Amino acid sequence: MRNSLFLKVYLTLLASLAVVALVSAVFVRLGDDEQQSGWRDRRDLFVTAILPADQSTAELQATLRRLSESFDADLALFDPEGRLIARAGEVFDAGFGDEGERRWKEFRKKHHVMVMRLADGRALAVRMDRPFWPPGRNPLAYLAAIAAAIGLAAYPVVRHLTRRLERLRRGVDVWGEGALVTRVADDGRDEVAAVARSFNKAAARIEELIAAHRTLLANASHELRSPLARLRMAIDLFEQKPDDATRTEIVRNLGEIDELVDEILLASRLEHGETGNRSEPVDLLALVTEEGTRHRLKVTGVPAIVAGEPRLLTRLVRNLMQNAIRHGAPPVTVEVARAGNLVRLSVEDGGEGIPENESGRVFEPFYRPRGRSETGGGWGLGLSLVRQIAERHGATVRYEKAPGGGARFIVDFIAAG
Repeated sequence: MRNSLFLKVYLTLLASLAVVALVSAVFVRLGDDEQQSGWRDRRDLFVTAILPADQSTAELQATLRRLSESFDADLALFDPEGRLIARAGEVFDAGFGDEGERRWKEFRKKHHVMVMRLADGRALAVRMDRPFWPPGRNPLAYLAAIAAAIGLAAYPVVRHLTRRLERLRRGVDVWGEGALVTRVADDGRDEVAAVARSFNKAAARIEELIAAHRTLLANASHELRSPLARLRMAIDLFEQKPDDATRTEIVRNLGEIDELVDEILLASRLEHGETGNRSEPVDLLALVTEEGTRHRLKVTGVPAIVAGEPRLLTRLVRNLMQNAIRHGAPPVTVEVARAGNLVRLSVEDGGEGIPENESGRVFEPFYRPRGRSETGGGWGLGLSLVRQIAERHGATVRYEKAPGGGARFIVDFIAAG
């Protein structure tokens, strides 16, 4: 099972080499046969030309002698009936009947003998110590040797590739068993390394999400305990002595719980991209002014169009205003400004602001300033949702100290028109 991928890749490579070698050998063989056939035809025409049938025996004998000396060969010329006409060199007996053909076949096994059939029926037998043409070679043997060499050379390459895939698979198995900190080696620049880097990136992202969800659950559980405890106490008091103050406390605690649950659900949907993507042009000043009227806050600025989801942008503005009212102090000022392609929303309060050493944590879920009691409440998910919504709209959000000492939150959008 572990080596199945290696065997598949390597055997596929060897099979491909074998097919290539076989097909190449067939083409080479066909080409050699065609070349040799053409060479034999030209050879026979050449011999017929230098040994014409109308020459005398003495002339034929002289021609054969010159050829014998030139090629260091024994030659014998036979008529169509198999009778010897002329010869040169050592005598070798062979006829051209059935028995003669058999003797020729046996003779060829021991000597390099070539028989040329001339156009007029005669035959020229040639015996040589070396072949008249280059010795035949089997192209299939050469191709098989090349394929074997390539197969041996490819073995370590394929093994290295599949070993990396096996390491990747083992890492994925370990990660799938719950070891979320597992990462795999991603060295190299090929596709395997790219897959390993993608896995490491996805694993890190999933680990962050799970850690964030665990933190969110722990913080949400902690934050819910206070309003639930107050709600339980208020209900007990209301059962003993119903009054408007206790009823108001019950309603307030229920509203706090409902708001916290709503924020948790929205944060989860934003994290998983489940809020839809209904982006449309939005007049930010009109949206902020409407929300400011609801919270009795004065809004100043100029009209500016941004692209986004009105419901989420409303939630962003509402959270910033509620944060300024709840955790800051009057006066709260809200402004929409535009500079070139940038649309800026700023919400400023007159409170004490955030300590410098904690300003980077203000957008964390359930952030609570140091020294603040639980009865004073924390920031919950309000500013965390502001950051998530801003990032979803391609905007940036930051905190800075206001000139008067309070807190100022700035969201920068890209103008849509």
